[in-house]
Amino acid sequence: GRLNADNARFLLLAVLIVLYMLCGAAVFSAIELPTEREAKERWEERLENFTRRHNLSRAELRHFLREYEEASVAGIRVDDIRPRWDFTGAFYFVGTVVSTIGFGMTTPATVGGKIFLIFYGLIGCAGTILFFNLFLERLITVIAYVMKSCHERQLRRKGVLPHSGRRGSGTSEVDSLAGWKPSVYYVMLILCVASLIISCCASAMYTPIEGWSYFDSLYFCFVAFSTIGFGDLVSSQNIRYESQGLYRFGNFVFILMGVCCIYSLFNVISIVIKQSINWILKKLACKCCHRCQRRLFRSRRNVVMPGNVRSRRNISIETDIVNESDTDGRRLSGEMISMKDFLASNKVSLAIMQKQLSETANGYPRQMSSNSKQNGFSGGVGALAIMNNRLAETSVDR
Repeated sequence: GRLNADNARFLLLAVLIVLYMLCGAAVFSAIELPTEREAKERWEERLENFTRRHNLSRAELRHFLREYEEASVAGIRVDDIRPRWDFTGAFYFVGTVVSTIGFGMTTPATVGGKIFLIFYGLIGCAGTILFFNLFLERLITVIAYVMKSCHERQLRRKGVLPHSGRRGSGTSEVDSLAGWKPSVYYVMLILCVASLIISCCASAMYTPIEGWSYFDSLYFCFVAFSTIGFGDLVSSQNIRYESQGLYRFGNFVFILMGVCCIYSLFNVISIVIKQSINWILKKLACKCCHRCQRRLFRSRRNVVMPGNVRSRRNISIETDIVNESDTDGRRLSGEMISMKDFLASNKVSLAIMQKQLSETANGYPRQMSSNSKQNGFSGGVGALAIMNNRLAETSVDR
Protein backbone atom coordinates (compact mmCIF):
# COMPACT_ATOMS: atom_id res chain seq x y z
CA GLY A 1 0.00 0.00 0.00
CA ARG A 2 2.23 2.81 1.25
CA LEU A 3 5.29 1.42 -0.51
CA ASN A 4 3.43 1.26 -3.80
CA ALA A 5 2.20 4.84 -3.32
CA ASP A 6 5.74 6.05 -2.61
CA ASN A 7 7.04 4.24 -5.68
CA ALA A 8 4.30 5.76 -7.83
CA ARG A 9 5.07 9.22 -6.44
CA PHE A 10 8.79 8.71 -7.11
CA LEU A 11 8.23 7.52 -10.68
CA LEU A 12 5.82 10.35 -11.47
CA LEU A 13 8.26 12.92 -10.06
CA ALA A 14 11.11 11.42 -12.12
CA VAL A 15 9.00 11.59 -15.28
CA LEU A 16 7.99 15.19 -14.57
CA ILE A 17 11.61 16.21 -13.93
CA VAL A 18 12.76 14.60 -17.20
CA LEU A 19 9.96 16.35 -19.10
CA TYR A 20 10.84 19.63 -17.39
CA MET A 21 14.50 19.21 -18.39
CA LEU A 22 13.57 18.39 -21.99
CA CYS A 23 11.38 21.49 -22.23
CA GLY A 24 14.12 23.63 -20.67
CA ALA A 25 16.73 22.25 -23.04
CA ALA A 26 14.50 23.01 -26.04
CA VAL A 27 13.88 26.60 -24.88
CA PHE A 28 17.53 27.38 -24.06
CA SER A 29 18.73 25.78 -27.29
CA ALA A 30 16.30 27.90 -29.32
CA ILE A 31 17.34 31.09 -27.50
CA GLU A 32 21.11 30.68 -27.08
CA LEU A 33 22.22 28.62 -30.09
CA PRO A 34 21.92 31.44 -32.71
CA THR A 35 23.96 33.78 -30.48
CA GLU A 36 26.63 31.11 -30.01
CA ARG A 37 26.92 30.59 -33.78
CA GLU A 38 27.22 34.33 -34.41
CA ALA A 39 29.94 34.65 -31.73
CA LYS A 40 31.84 31.73 -33.24
CA GLU A 41 31.70 33.29 -36.72
CA ARG A 42 32.96 36.62 -35.37
CA TRP A 43 35.79 34.88 -33.52
CA GLU A 44 36.86 32.92 -36.58
CA GLU A 45 36.89 36.14 -38.61
CA ARG A 46 39.00 37.97 -36.01
CA LEU A 47 41.38 35.04 -35.74
CA GLU A 48 41.83 34.97 -39.50
CA ASN A 49 42.47 38.73 -39.67
CA PHE A 50 44.97 38.55 -36.78
CA THR A 51 46.99 35.76 -38.41
CA ARG A 52 47.14 37.64 -41.73
CA ARG A 53 48.12 40.95 -40.13
CA HIS A 54 50.96 39.50 -38.03
CA ASN A 55 51.95 36.75 -40.46
CA LEU A 56 51.35 33.93 -37.96
CA SER A 57 50.27 30.39 -38.57
CA ARG A 58 46.95 29.37 -37.11
CA ALA A 59 48.49 26.37 -35.33
CA GLU A 60 50.94 28.60 -33.40
CA LEU A 61 48.22 31.05 -32.45
CA ARG A 62 45.91 28.30 -31.22
CA HIS A 63 48.76 26.81 -29.18
CA PHE A 64 49.32 30.22 -27.52
CA LEU A 65 45.61 30.59 -26.77
CA ARG A 66 45.53 27.15 -25.14
CA GLU A 67 48.38 28.21 -22.85
CA TYR A 68 46.42 31.30 -21.89
CA GLU A 69 43.38 29.16 -21.09
CA GLU A 70 45.52 27.07 -18.72
CA ALA A 71 46.78 30.27 -17.06
CA SER A 72 43.19 31.51 -16.78
CA VAL A 73 42.21 28.35 -14.93
CA ALA A 74 45.04 29.04 -12.46
CA GLY A 75 43.59 32.53 -11.83
CA ILE A 76 45.67 34.65 -14.24
CA ARG A 77 43.73 37.33 -16.14
CA VAL A 78 44.62 40.01 -18.67
CA ASP A 79 43.38 42.74 -16.32
CA ASP A 80 44.83 43.13 -12.86
CA ILE A 81 42.77 41.33 -10.23
CA ARG A 82 43.44 40.52 -6.62
CA PRO A 83 45.29 37.28 -5.79
CA ARG A 84 42.96 34.30 -5.69
CA TRP A 85 44.68 32.49 -2.87
CA ASP A 86 45.44 35.18 -0.32
CA PHE A 87 43.57 34.74 2.96
CA THR A 88 40.53 36.79 1.96
CA GLY A 89 40.38 35.05 -1.44
CA ALA A 90 40.70 31.62 0.20
CA PHE A 91 37.97 32.52 2.72
CA TYR A 92 35.69 33.53 -0.15
CA PHE A 93 36.51 30.21 -1.86
CA VAL A 94 35.68 28.04 1.17
CA GLY A 95 32.44 30.00 1.55
CA THR A 96 31.45 28.98 -1.99
CA VAL A 97 32.45 25.38 -1.19
CA VAL A 98 30.51 24.82 2.04
CA SER A 99 27.47 26.69 0.69
CA THR A 100 27.59 24.44 -2.43
CA ILE A 101 27.64 27.51 -4.71
CA GLY A 102 30.93 26.63 -6.41
CA PHE A 103 31.43 29.59 -8.78
CA GLY A 104 34.42 27.91 -10.42
CA MET A 105 36.55 31.05 -10.78
CA THR A 106 38.89 29.62 -8.13
CA THR A 107 39.78 25.92 -8.03
CA PRO A 108 42.66 24.05 -6.40
CA ALA A 109 45.46 23.25 -8.86
CA THR A 110 47.67 21.05 -6.65
CA VAL A 111 47.05 17.40 -5.79
CA GLY A 112 47.20 18.16 -2.07
CA GLY A 113 44.61 20.92 -2.45
CA LYS A 114 42.24 18.65 -4.39
CA ILE A 115 42.54 15.84 -1.81
CA PHE A 116 41.98 18.26 1.06
CA LEU A 117 38.96 19.74 -0.75
CA ILE A 118 37.27 16.31 -0.90
CA PHE A 119 37.33 15.80 2.88
CA TYR A 120 36.84 19.48 3.69
CA GLY A 121 33.79 19.77 1.42
CA LEU A 122 32.30 16.52 2.71
CA ILE A 123 32.11 17.80 6.29
CA GLY A 124 31.55 21.44 5.43
CA CYS A 125 28.64 20.85 3.05
CA ALA A 126 26.94 18.49 5.50
CA GLY A 127 27.28 20.99 8.35
CA THR A 128 26.01 23.88 6.22
CA ILE A 129 23.00 21.89 5.03
CA LEU A 130 22.22 21.14 8.68
CA PHE A 131 22.50 24.87 9.43
CA PHE A 132 20.09 25.67 6.58
CA ASN A 133 17.59 23.11 7.89
CA LEU A 134 17.75 24.54 11.42
CA PHE A 135 17.41 28.04 9.99
CA LEU A 136 14.33 26.89 8.05
CA GLU A 137 12.75 25.45 11.23
CA ARG A 138 13.23 28.70 13.15
CA LEU A 139 12.09 30.79 10.23
CA ILE A 140 8.90 28.75 9.89
CA THR A 141 8.35 29.03 13.65
CA VAL A 142 8.63 32.84 13.53
CA ILE A 143 6.37 33.07 10.45
CA ALA A 144 3.80 30.77 12.08
CA TYR A 145 3.85 32.81 15.30
CA VAL A 146 3.35 36.11 13.45
CA MET A 147 0.60 34.70 11.24
CA LYS A 148 -1.14 33.14 14.23
CA SER A 149 -1.08 36.46 16.08
CA CYS A 150 -2.54 38.23 13.04
CA HIS A 151 -5.18 35.51 12.74
CA GLU A 152 -6.16 35.88 16.42
CA ARG A 153 -6.43 39.68 16.06
CA GLN A 154 -8.64 39.23 13.05
CA LEU A 155 -10.92 36.86 14.94
CA ARG A 156 -11.11 39.24 17.92
CA ARG A 157 -12.12 42.08 15.63
CA LYS A 158 -14.91 39.93 14.24
CA GLY A 159 -16.01 39.05 17.79
CA VAL A 160 -15.34 35.32 17.43
CA LEU A 161 -12.64 35.32 20.12
CA PRO A 162 -12.92 37.08 23.50
CA HIS A 163 -10.49 39.89 24.28
CA SER A 164 -7.62 39.30 26.69
CA GLY A 165 -8.71 38.80 30.28
CA ARG A 166 -12.22 37.72 29.33
CA ARG A 167 -13.49 34.20 29.01
CA GLY A 168 -16.78 33.33 27.48
CA SER A 169 -18.19 31.45 24.58
CA GLY A 170 -14.90 31.77 22.69
CA THR A 171 -13.06 29.24 24.86
CA SER A 172 -13.48 26.47 22.32
CA GLU A 173 -12.13 28.75 19.60
CA VAL A 174 -9.06 29.56 21.71
CA ASP A 175 -8.45 25.86 22.26
CA SER A 176 -8.84 25.19 18.56
CA LEU A 177 -6.16 27.78 17.76
CA ALA A 178 -3.62 25.84 19.84
CA GLY A 179 -2.96 23.51 16.92
CA TRP A 180 -3.46 26.11 14.22
CA LYS A 181 -0.80 26.12 11.48
CA PRO A 182 -0.34 28.57 8.61
CA SER A 183 -0.99 27.54 5.05
CA VAL A 184 2.05 26.46 3.08
CA TYR A 185 1.03 28.86 0.33
CA TYR A 186 1.21 31.86 2.68
CA VAL A 187 4.64 30.73 3.87
CA MET A 188 5.78 30.36 0.26
CA LEU A 189 4.50 33.85 -0.56
CA ILE A 190 6.32 35.37 2.44
CA LEU A 191 9.58 33.63 1.50
CA CYS A 192 9.21 34.80 -2.11
CA VAL A 193 8.77 38.40 -0.98
CA ALA A 194 11.72 38.15 1.43
CA SER A 195 13.98 36.66 -1.25
CA LEU A 196 12.92 39.34 -3.73
CA ILE A 197 13.63 42.15 -1.25
CA ILE A 198 17.10 40.76 -0.44
CA SER A 199 17.89 40.32 -4.15
CA CYS A 200 16.78 43.85 -5.01
CA CYS A 201 18.83 45.35 -2.17
CA ALA A 202 21.90 43.31 -3.11
CA SER A 203 21.53 44.27 -6.79
CA ALA A 204 21.39 47.93 -5.81
CA MET A 205 24.80 47.40 -4.13
CA TYR A 206 26.39 45.34 -6.92
CA THR A 207 25.34 47.61 -9.82
CA PRO A 208 27.48 50.69 -8.98
CA ILE A 209 30.36 48.83 -7.33
CA GLU A 210 30.87 45.96 -9.82
CA GLY A 211 29.77 47.96 -12.85
CA TRP A 212 27.05 45.46 -13.85
CA SER A 213 23.63 46.33 -15.15
CA TYR A 214 20.79 46.01 -12.66
CA PHE A 215 19.37 43.01 -14.54
CA ASP A 216 22.78 41.29 -14.51
CA SER A 217 22.97 41.95 -10.78
CA LEU A 218 19.57 40.31 -10.26
CA TYR A 219 20.73 37.39 -12.40
CA PHE A 220 23.87 37.03 -10.28
CA CYS A 221 21.79 37.12 -7.09
CA PHE A 222 19.58 34.25 -8.21
CA VAL A 223 22.51 32.16 -9.47
CA ALA A 224 24.43 32.72 -6.25
CA PHE A 225 21.55 32.48 -3.76
CA SER A 226 20.19 29.31 -5.36
CA THR A 227 23.72 27.76 -5.14
CA ILE A 228 23.75 27.15 -8.90
CA GLY A 229 26.96 29.18 -9.22
CA PHE A 230 27.75 29.36 -12.94
CA GLY A 231 30.76 31.63 -12.39
CA ASP A 232 30.16 33.93 -15.37
CA LEU A 233 29.56 36.80 -12.91
CA VAL A 234 31.41 36.74 -9.59
CA SER A 235 31.44 39.50 -7.01
CA SER A 236 34.41 40.88 -5.06
CA GLN A 237 37.10 39.96 -7.62
CA ASN A 238 38.76 43.32 -8.30
CA ILE A 239 41.90 44.46 -6.53
CA ARG A 240 40.51 47.62 -5.00
CA TYR A 241 37.03 48.81 -4.13
CA GLU A 242 35.75 51.93 -2.49
CA SER A 243 35.12 51.02 1.15
CA GLN A 244 36.52 47.58 0.42
CA GLY A 245 36.05 46.15 3.92
CA LEU A 246 32.46 47.34 4.17
CA TYR A 247 31.66 46.02 0.70
CA ARG A 248 33.06 42.57 1.39
CA PHE A 249 31.14 42.38 4.66
CA GLY A 250 27.92 43.44 2.90
CA ASN A 251 28.60 40.92 0.14
CA PHE A 252 29.02 38.14 2.72
CA VAL A 253 25.82 39.12 4.59
CA PHE A 254 23.71 39.36 1.43
CA ILE A 255 24.93 35.99 0.12
CA LEU A 256 24.32 34.31 3.50
CA MET A 257 20.81 35.75 3.89
CA GLY A 258 19.96 35.10 0.25
CA VAL A 259 21.09 31.47 0.35
CA CYS A 260 19.13 30.84 3.55
CA CYS A 261 15.92 32.37 2.15
CA ILE A 262 16.16 30.67 -1.26
CA TYR A 263 16.99 27.31 0.37
CA SER A 264 13.94 27.67 2.62
CA LEU A 265 11.84 28.68 -0.38
CA PHE A 266 12.99 25.62 -2.29
CA ASN A 267 11.93 23.37 0.60
CA VAL A 268 8.48 24.95 0.75
CA ILE A 269 8.06 24.71 -3.04
CA SER A 270 9.02 21.04 -2.84
CA ILE A 271 6.10 20.54 -0.41
CA VAL A 272 3.75 22.19 -2.90
CA ILE A 273 5.12 19.99 -5.69
CA LYS A 274 4.57 16.91 -3.53
CA GLN A 275 0.97 17.94 -2.86
CA SER A 276 0.44 18.44 -6.59
CA ILE A 277 1.88 15.00 -7.34
CA ASN A 278 -0.41 13.43 -4.72
CA TRP A 279 -3.38 15.24 -6.30
CA ILE A 280 -2.42 13.95 -9.77
CA LEU A 281 -2.01 10.39 -8.46
CA LYS A 282 -5.37 10.59 -6.68
CA LYS A 283 -7.08 11.74 -9.87
CA LEU A 284 -5.41 9.01 -11.90
CA ALA A 285 -6.32 6.40 -9.28
CA CYS A 286 -9.96 7.52 -9.26
CA LYS A 287 -10.19 7.34 -13.05
CA CYS A 288 -8.51 3.93 -13.15
CA CYS A 289 -10.77 2.70 -10.32
CA HIS A 290 -13.93 3.82 -12.12
CA ARG A 291 -12.78 2.25 -15.39
CA CYS A 292 -11.87 -1.04 -13.72
CA GLN A 293 -15.19 -1.17 -11.88
CA ARG A 294 -17.10 -0.47 -15.07
CA ARG A 295 -15.17 -3.14 -16.98
CA LEU A 296 -15.65 -5.64 -14.17
CA PHE A 297 -19.35 -4.82 -13.92
CA ARG A 298 -19.87 -5.14 -17.67
CA SER A 299 -17.91 -8.37 -17.85
CA ARG A 300 -19.68 -9.94 -14.87
CA ARG A 301 -23.24 -8.89 -15.69
CA ASN A 302 -23.37 -10.99 -18.87
CA VAL A 303 -21.67 -14.08 -17.51
CA VAL A 304 -23.32 -17.06 -15.86
CA MET A 305 -20.98 -18.88 -13.52
CA PRO A 306 -21.44 -22.47 -12.33
CA GLY A 307 -22.53 -22.94 -8.79
CA ASN A 308 -19.25 -24.53 -7.74
CA VAL A 309 -17.15 -21.62 -9.11
CA ARG A 310 -17.82 -18.63 -6.90
CA SER A 311 -15.99 -15.42 -6.31
CA ARG A 312 -16.59 -12.45 -4.09
CA ARG A 313 -16.76 -8.94 -5.44
CA ASN A 314 -17.22 -5.55 -3.91
CA ILE A 315 -20.09 -3.54 -5.33
CA SER A 316 -19.71 0.21 -5.27
CA ILE A 317 -22.50 2.63 -4.46
CA GLU A 318 -22.51 3.87 -8.02
CA THR A 319 -23.62 0.48 -9.32
CA ASP A 320 -26.92 -1.17 -8.56
CA ILE A 321 -26.71 -2.94 -5.22
CA VAL A 322 -27.50 -6.60 -5.68
CA ASN A 323 -27.83 -9.00 -2.75
CA GLU A 324 -26.48 -12.28 -4.01
CA SER A 325 -27.77 -15.56 -2.59
CA ASP A 326 -25.85 -18.81 -2.47
CA THR A 327 -26.26 -19.08 -6.22
CA ASP A 328 -23.68 -16.40 -6.98
CA GLY A 329 -23.24 -15.50 -10.61
CA ARG A 330 -26.82 -15.01 -11.82
CA ARG A 331 -27.45 -12.57 -14.61
CA LEU A 332 -28.48 -9.06 -13.69
CA SER A 333 -30.01 -8.30 -17.09
CA GLY A 334 -33.17 -9.65 -18.71
CA GLU A 335 -31.28 -11.62 -21.36
CA MET A 336 -32.33 -15.20 -22.01
CA ILE A 337 -30.04 -18.03 -20.99
CA SER A 338 -29.92 -21.66 -21.91
CA MET A 339 -31.43 -24.35 -19.69
CA LYS A 340 -28.00 -25.88 -19.20
CA ASP A 341 -26.61 -22.62 -17.78
CA PHE A 342 -29.72 -22.14 -15.67
CA LEU A 343 -29.44 -25.62 -14.13
CA ALA A 344 -25.69 -25.24 -13.56
CA SER A 345 -26.08 -21.96 -11.67
CA ASN A 346 -29.13 -23.07 -9.63
CA LYS A 347 -28.52 -26.76 -9.02
CA VAL A 348 -28.27 -26.37 -5.25
CA SER A 349 -31.64 -24.66 -4.92
CA LEU A 350 -33.24 -27.06 -7.39
CA ALA A 351 -31.99 -30.07 -5.46
CA ILE A 352 -33.42 -28.77 -2.20
CA MET A 353 -36.66 -27.79 -3.87
CA GLN A 354 -36.94 -31.28 -5.47
CA LYS A 355 -36.40 -32.92 -2.10
CA GLN A 356 -39.08 -30.78 -0.45
CA LEU A 357 -41.56 -31.43 -3.24
CA SER A 358 -40.88 -35.17 -2.97
CA GLU A 359 -41.49 -35.18 0.77
CA THR A 360 -44.72 -33.22 0.33
CA ALA A 361 -45.98 -35.58 -2.38
CA ASN A 362 -45.23 -38.69 -0.29
CA GLY A 363 -47.01 -37.26 2.73
CA TYR A 364 -43.91 -36.59 4.76
CA PRO A 365 -43.89 -32.84 5.14
CA ARG A 366 -41.02 -31.22 6.93
CA GLN A 367 -41.88 -30.86 10.62
CA MET A 368 -41.58 -27.32 11.85
CA SER A 369 -40.49 -26.74 15.37
CA SER A 370 -42.83 -25.08 17.74
CA ASN A 371 -40.43 -22.20 18.21
CA SER A 372 -40.34 -21.49 14.49
CA LYS A 373 -44.15 -21.51 14.27
CA GLN A 374 -44.39 -19.17 17.17
CA ASN A 375 -42.01 -16.83 15.47
CA GLY A 376 -44.08 -16.87 12.30
CA PHE A 377 -41.63 -18.60 9.96
CA SER A 378 -43.18 -20.96 7.45
CA GLY A 379 -41.43 -23.67 5.50
CA GLY A 380 -41.71 -22.43 1.92
CA VAL A 381 -40.08 -23.97 -1.11
CA GLY A 382 -36.61 -23.57 -2.63
CA ALA A 383 -34.39 -20.62 -1.78
CA LEU A 384 -37.19 -19.00 0.23
CA ALA A 385 -37.31 -22.08 2.46
CA ILE A 386 -33.58 -21.91 3.06
CA MET A 387 -33.85 -18.30 4.13
CA ASN A 388 -36.85 -19.00 6.41
CA ASN A 389 -35.13 -21.97 8.04
CA ARG A 390 -32.01 -19.89 8.66
CA LEU A 391 -34.06 -17.12 10.24
CA ALA A 392 -35.85 -19.69 12.37
CA GLU A 393 -32.57 -21.20 13.61
CA THR A 394 -31.29 -17.73 14.42
CA SER A 395 -34.45 -16.94 16.31
CA VAL A 396 -34.17 -20.19 18.29
CA ASP A 397 -30.56 -19.45 19.19
CA ARG A 398 -31.56 -16.09 20.52
